[in-house]
Amino acid sequence: MAVRVVLYAPDDSTARRAARAAYARIADLEDVMSDYRAESEVRRLAARPGVAVPVSDDLFAVLAHALELWRQSDGAFDPTVGPFVELWRAARRTGRLPRRAALDSAAARVGSDKVHLDAVARTVRLDVPGMRLDLGGIAKGYILDRALAVLRQEGVTRALLEAGGDIVVGDAPPGRAGGGWRIAIPGGDTTLANRAVSTSGDTEQFVVIGGVRYSHVVDPRTGMGLTNRREATVVAPDGVTADGLATALTVLDDEQGARLLRSFPQVVARVRGHSL
Repeated sequence: MAVRVVLYAPDDSTARRAARAAYARIADLEDVMSDYRAESEVRRLAARPGVAVPVSDDLFAVLAHALELWRQSDGAFDPTVGPFVELWRAARRTGRLPRRAALDSAAARVGSDKVHLDAVARTVRLDVPGMRLDLGGIAKGYILDRALAVLRQEGVTRALLEAGGDIVVGDAPPGRAGGGWRIAIPGGDTTLANRAVSTSGDTEQFVVIGGVRYSHVVDPRTGMGLTNRREATVVAPDGVTADGLATALTVLDDEQGARLLRSFPQVVARVRGHSL
């Protein structure tokens, strides 16, 4: 996925050095968290079920965020959804629904109650063979957060980073000290500084089978691709929060989503044009 970085720096050499460092951090984190890469850290972890595996600080941090959101969302967000996602990727390629037997088999390998984190030893244990972690609903936000932190370490505080439906911004651009970066979101533009915006929905990735449109977003509780055509946009203090909540809110109904958001007083969300 293309990543765009816009930054303001005191000189060209600072800008280039900072941008190179940010992109290098993004590349390193993709090697940690991508479920598409067979040698990524997250895939290597899944290959060792039943073992408490030492993991990097970054992978542990993302999984800790993900498991907390799993608890808060009553399972609507679940980083173990990978076996279901794999079936729906095949469905988008073939135009055929996953078989019930395949969904039942995948369900036995899904559930964050099967993931155990040890903060002291910094280890992760997956209980069941064949589990597959999918951090696609939260990792982009975390990665952009870390890239912005690198820019700040390099002396660049005024920056915008964007990947897909996720945006993280630092200090306001020059001349906008009282405002911020102008961001186009559903319902109108907004101006933000030191915040993050994430949008999740099926506007680009979906499949139509038997006249029904199935989203690439899968409900971890049922294994089915969503058919509700919900799109969620979340503004939050950081990318990892915005990204994860946007994913969860596409799965939850309005009442459930409003209940989840009460745990996040610094967050503003809009789902299908309705503010929560």
